[in-house]
Amino acid sequence: MFALRVKKEFTEEVRKNLFKMGLVDKKRVFLKNGGYVEVPLIRKLEKDEMELFKRQDARLINKKLSLKIFSKTPFETILEKTDIENKSLLPKKWEIIGDVLILKIPKGLEKHEKKIAKIYADVLNAKTAVKDMGITGRYRKPRIKILYGSSTETMHKENRIKFRLDASKLMFSSGNIDERIRMAYVSNNNEIVVDMFAGIGYFSIPIAVYSKPKKIFAYEINPDAYRYLCENIKLNNVQNVVIPVFEDNRNANENIADRVIMGYLKNTKDFLPKAFKILKKSGGIIHYHENYPNELLPEEPFKNIKKAAEKQGKTVKLLGFRNIKSYSPGVSHVVLDVKVRS
Repeated sequence: MFALRVKKEFTEEVRKNLFKMGLVDKKRVFLKNGGYVEVPLIRKLEKDEMELFKRQDARLINKKLSLKIFSKTPFETILEKTDIENKSLLPKKWEIIGDVLILKIPKGLEKHEKKIAKIYADVLNAKTAVKDMGITGRYRKPRIKILYGSSTETMHKENRIKFRLDASKLMFSSGNIDERIRMAYVSNNNEIVVDMFAGIGYFSIPIAVYSKPKKIFAYEINPDAYRYLCENIKLNNVQNVVIPVFEDNRNANENIADRVIMGYLKNTKDFLPKAFKILKKSGGIIHYHENYPNELLPEEPFKNIKKAAEKQGKTVKLLGFRNIKSYSPGVSHVVLDVKVRS
């Protein structure tokens, strides 16, 4: 029997990659051992597979970890605690941001929504439960209704990063965690980075913590997001790296960046001309986010980038394409990593 021993701070990243590779022994437990976590494997890893975890200083060990004692899932417990009719309509998915639970209550259950919210909150250990009613406005503000508890301000922790936010005012998607983890390591200490849509620091802060570039200029025009951006910079002790800028990114300084982050999902292509100007004249890298119908990926969003580049006298090369998550039926949130040259 084999296991992979990894430092605690890298456990989440390594665990996700091992699951994607189908190498985790799901019948056995993860074992905490001092400052390390031992992840059970279905077989011994090959040399090339171990190379994938070299940066995390992971070590292959010969060890038989204990079998899991399977218990009920949270949803099974919720079903047991719920005595309403139409149990089949109960939401099987939910979002938890820190200790705030976000639920979509289907039609047919509205008259029981407060009772349902309390049960979900108790089982999932949430202090507040809110009803997701969509998003609205220029800043994509969540429309919610508090069903249980009162405070919607919370502290969300992932990958050793702390994000404080108010779930009634700002979006936070747990489905983007893999991209936030990936982006944490894309830069280096020789770069200047510009985050054109910083939000509360979704990408800027992980990059500052793990890649430690020279500077990150984080632009944000939503006053609520900017306030939490400033707070999160202090919470994560990256004041010497991240410079928050409360201004429209179309007024950003030009010819300064080695890397530009475009983590926005509404008319992102309209901001491409400015992104090219923010990059140094010699070029750099753009991380371009967009929503697109699956049948048009990745060609169509890359065409948008090429067209904008040609108008600026630039050439572009697609370095990578990632499907982050489903946005709606037949539409995906994707990111393209693009190399820009003059």
